[in-house]
Amino acid sequence: MKKATRAWVKKAEQDYALAVHASRSDVPVHDGVCFHCQQCAEKYLKGLMEERGLTIPKTHALVLLLAALISHHPNLRLFRRGLIFLTPFAVDTRYPGENASKRQAVAALRWAAKVRVEARKLLGIRGRAPPR
Repeated sequence: MKKATRAWVKKAEQDYALAVHASRSDVPVHDGVCFHCQQCAEKYLKGLMEERGLTIPKTHALVLLLAALISHHPNLRLFRRGLIFLTPFAVDTRYPGENASKRQAVAALRWAAKVRVEARKLLGIRGRAPPR
């Protein structure tokens, strides 16, 4: 695996760990959970792009990243609905006016975990079980 890909994976893992930790908080932080789930998925997709030598756009639009990867990893198509769901959490809930619900946070964590598992498989990463 390329050094730059490892850097994307490291950042993605940090976001995933933060999302899992926040989901267990006594204080409801649904916006933060959703944000870090979106970021985890985004960084794993960008890591896959890096590994393939693709140009990585500066975007939070996960379906655009997916479109660039589909020809290389057709199974990622299965995550399209989840990526569409996660995309707005990159910005919308970061500011007043939009708030994520507990239900959305649970779904975001589920989608992030699915993307994470698939990306790690595609990158040949074995080892640590996902945080629970």
